[in-house]
Amino acid sequence: MKYRAEIDGLRALAVIPVILFHAGFEQFSGGFVGVDIFFVISGYLITTLLIEDIENQQFSLFDFYERRARRILPALLLVMLCCIPFAWAWLPPQAMKDFSQSLLATSSFSSNILFWLKSGYFDSANELKPLLHTWSLAVEEQYYVLFPLFLLSLWRFGKARLFWIIATLATLSLLLSEWGSRHSPTANFYLTPTRVWELFAGALTAFIVQGKGSKSNNALALSGLAAVVVSIFAFDENTPFPSLYALAPILGTVLILIYANKDTYVAKLLRTRVFVGLGLVSYSAYLWHQPILAFYRHATVEQNTVTYIVLICVTIILAYLSWRYVEQPFRSRTRINRSRFFWLTSVAIISVCTFGIMGNASDGFAKKRNKTLFKDLAYNSSRLGYIECPEALSKTTPTLDYCHGTSDKPNALLIGDSHADDKFYGIAKALNQYQWRLIGNPACPPIIGVNFEAANGITCTERLKKIFAYLESQTQIELVVLSFSHAYPLDSFVAADHVQSKHSPLDAVIEDIDDPLLSRVDTFYAGLERTLKFLQKLDIKTVITIDTPELTFFPVDCITGRISCNFLEKDVLTRQLIHRDQLEKLAARYTNIRIYDPIGLFCKNKQCSILRDGHTLYRDSDHLSLYGSEYYGIDFAFWLDQQGQ
Repeated sequence: MKYRAEIDGLRALAVIPVILFHAGFEQFSGGFVGVDIFFVISGYLITTLLIEDIENQQFSLFDFYERRARRILPALLLVMLCCIPFAWAWLPPQAMKDFSQSLLATSSFSSNILFWLKSGYFDSANELKPLLHTWSLAVEEQYYVLFPLFLLSLWRFGKARLFWIIATLATLSLLLSEWGSRHSPTANFYLTPTRVWELFAGALTAFIVQGKGSKSNNALALSGLAAVVVSIFAFDENTPFPSLYALAPILGTVLILIYANKDTYVAKLLRTRVFVGLGLVSYSAYLWHQPILAFYRHATVEQNTVTYIVLICVTIILAYLSWRYVEQPFRSRTRINRSRFFWLTSVAIISVCTFGIMGNASDGFAKKRNKTLFKDLAYNSSRLGYIECPEALSKTTPTLDYCHGTSDKPNALLIGDSHADDKFYGIAKALNQYQWRLIGNPACPPIIGVNFEAANGITCTERLKKIFAYLESQTQIELVVLSFSHAYPLDSFVAADHVQSKHSPLDAVIEDIDDPLLSRVDTFYAGLERTLKFLQKLDIKTVITIDTPELTFFPVDCITGRISCNFLEKDVLTRQLIHRDQLEKLAARYTNIRIYDPIGLFCKNKQCSILRDGHTLYRDSDHLSLYGSEYYGIDFAFWLDQQGQ
């Protein structure tokens, strides 16, 4: 394949915006499209090589995979190994566990799947993940594994038909991407089926250039460059991506590859020494930039433009060193032969995976890395010797995620979502005169008749019916505690401002708990009142816990010094005040209902902190740590005693 210096320049045009985007330079709000440019370039180069080898009857699948391994693995493994000591020094247990999982996923080129699966409720900020950027390498490697086999199997149909088969598949992938951007944006961003059209665009370009050669057309080449540049500066995180919007940088790159021959203005720009030099080290620069930025953010709160410019310069220096002393030697079969290459990379992969397995199994080496605050972030509530779910609750679906306790014959129940689960250890330990059982599910507040969707497609209503049927059958129950996130009622309360309704939720009293499901917007508190009426019929003393304040930051950020662990009461209590007012109105209607407010545990004189006695009370922005659960339980027990219960 003939060398085209302008392609190295195009690599520079791809990598620099990505780095600047991840460094937080707002002007490069669409810098993420650099990854898409890389996809087109990869599809173009790989397909060109494959076509030439197949036509010359020189193609070897093993040689192809070896060349890809020599290109990808040495620098990648170097960066991964260098990340480990910094992760050990700066990452708290949960982040270390996530990092360990990413080591394993990156080694198997499945990190795009990992980051898709991990994107959710407890996911840490993306800018703090050292290996987040490896998702794109996973997409490329998955493509490299399958595309040669695809090309060989269909080569007999001829290049013209093969071109249109690829074009058809690319169109289908693009349409899937457009659909995914609206209905499943996270999967759409990370997974190969919705990204492969970008690589196919490069493959189609290779067919065109291989058949007719690259052209010199200033107008089309400049149009392509303009499309790429406009995307870099005009797109932002609110742009659905990838989608039809991605056609701009993709087709722009295609136009450059086809029409920016060496005589065009675009080619002359891209062939300059600066662009070519940056392009040569672009792969290493891409590998180094995210770990450098992520670990810096973990290490310090002092962040400014000058520092980020320095870090980018460090990235380029490390990129040059790893390109010259790692990439170049390992790509040469004369300098490092096949057996030596596979031996060295195998040792490195085994080392990385061993650390990853150990880090994942040990919850981020929480015990070995003797840092009290870090340990507090790894919640473990199994110290009470729990008795598992009784047959009455476990023998039929729907399943209950939380179903354990301290006795087979409980006389006190804690019912709720994950905000009940994190308090159970402390409450059960402090109030050990009761025999406790925790029952519930994540994202399922204990309210009757409101249709929240829980895991596995099973509605919360179905699970709650099972819980309340169990409660009705246990005549020995003396106390029920309801604990749940106050995000649910606030969402309903705020949304209700935009809904015309003749009756407020608090006036909607419904006698039959099997009534048809009502709208979440109008009926959250009506659903809670159903629950309270049901409990009053059973003559059971009930406590509703006002939730702990929801933080505007993650505890790891203050533990690592990025921000203060102290905060003002007004910053976290907007939801809580609304919820408290509604609960007090409800409780006033029933003689068996009490409201517990834990705000005094965290805030004194409107000054709040998540630290107590060298421990953090939270493990994330709205769940208590093990120490926090115990601290909470002691206060709850004292309050309950004061209530005469």
